Amino acid sequence: MIHWIIAPVILPAILAPFIVLAARYHIGIQRVFSIAGVSMVIAIAAGLAWQASDGTITLYQLGDWAAPFGIVLVADRLSTLMVLLTAVLALFVLLYSIGSGWDDRGRHFHALFQFQLMGIMGAFLTGDLFNLFVFFEVLLIASYGLMIHAGGNVRLRAGVQYVLFNLLGSTLFLFALGAIYAETGTLNMADLAQRVNLVSADTTVGIRVAAILLLLVFAIKAAVVPLHFWLPSSYAEAPAPVAALFAIMTKVGAYAIIRVYTIVFPPDLAVTADLHSALLLPAALISLAIGMVGVLAAGKLDRLVAFAVIGSMGMVMVAIAMFTPDSIAAALYYIVHSTLAAGALFLIVDLVRTGRANVDLVAAPPVGGAALTAGLFFVAAIAMAGLPPLSGFVGKLMILDAAYSTPAMVWIWAIVLSASLISVVGFARAGSIVFWKAQSIERPEDEPLPPSPAILSYVAVGGLLGLLVAHTVFAGPVQRYMAATSAQLFAPEPYISTVLDTPGKLSTPKEAN
Repeated sequence: MIHWIIAPVILPAILAPFIVLAARYHIGIQRVFSIAGVSMVIAIAAGLAWQASDGTITLYQLGDWAAPFGIVLVADRLSTLMVLLTAVLALFVLLYSIGSGWDDRGRHFHALFQFQLMGIMGAFLTGDLFNLFVFFEVLLIASYGLMIHAGGNVRLRAGVQYVLFNLLGSTLFLFALGAIYAETGTLNMADLAQRVNLVSADTTVGIRVAAILLLLVFAIKAAVVPLHFWLPSSYAEAPAPVAALFAIMTKVGAYAIIRVYTIVFPPDLAVTADLHSALLLPAALISLAIGMVGVLAAGKLDRLVAFAVIGSMGMVMVAIAMFTPDSIAAALYYIVHSTLAAGALFLIVDLVRTGRANVDLVAAPPVGGAALTAGLFFVAAIAMAGLPPLSGFVGKLMILDAAYSTPAMVWIWAIVLSASLISVVGFARAGSIVFWKAQSIERPEDEPLPPSPAILSYVAVGGLLGLLVAHTVFAGPVQRYMAATSAQLFAPEPYISTVLDTPGKLSTPKEAN
């Protein structure tokens, strides 16, 4: 049994209370331990991803209890990819938080940050649905604390809205788990994969209801229309580093859909076979369209980026909804791209805010460090809009190619290309107002020059954009890895056998009887 699998979960869980108890009043010590912890998680995640790259599936049994009775963590290509992506994003977000001083504008930022990582990592690694629910709740509680970091009535209202929507999702999640357990007697995903197939054709109503409820829950997490209303205000009003970290949280919903609907409810399962095309695909196309129209209509730069996140999740969901090996591979490639691009854009918005009283899309005197900030915005906007030569363009090509042989090809191509054009216009409009028109406005002589952002803040943003460039340059090897990951997902037998056939050292109730 590989004990390293639990390290990305347990390390943040240990660091968070340590920071609160031992370094509550020492921001320097908090920063050191937080950076060191995330760096260690990156190293461990890279090792796990390397181990999984040849198709190896490793299992960790908590307490050495075998599945389905014990809690298990599973590391395969998909879970280790998402863990590594989260850890890398977290490092650059932390660097920006320190450079900009956001972590010192309220209390317990680093402890909450570590608890947030614990919840996200656990959601990606868990092998059963109940613990997926538990980790959802952990990241929800931590994210609410991070959202209202530094206070403010507007931020508090947005946080309450965020919590209410997600509590609704949690309630539906519990209903779905109850329905599944009543029908099958288990919540372990590998065990469910076997038991769902044994349900007789005349008693599948409960399973179908549970499958639809789970799809609704994960759609709320992924901000899919019409369940997206919580996202624009929540992400726009959150502190910039928190919003940048939240770029991975919508991907938790996408990950859950991919995981559950390839193992528990695979595309060839008759009782749930039409859910992807009948429910998810139309919602995904509408999400893409509404998100990019929001980019064009936004009156503030932070809301523009928030709507861009909705649009990018629509793009991801379009690929997932097709549920073919090629489309899932394209979705995974685009997930990495959109996470890095959204994270960078939220941080760039804060760079703009540093030199202005607000981020309204109205002409104002130039911001501090305008030339460098404008250059970073230009690169990030190209990436998010999907223009060549960056990875957004490559990802969209993969999605369009995967859609070529599907019945909805005309709709997918038309909406994807139209939304891309709208997003280009929206980002060009925002950039010209904030950076180009600003050069023609003179600053009053008695008004002091705005401060330039710290060098470490630029390093963090530059690091994320550098990863986007690398994601483009190495698109070939990355695409092959994503294709191998997709193939592993559509052949779940090794996953199921690894989870269920690995014995535990402790006797299970089944063995005792």
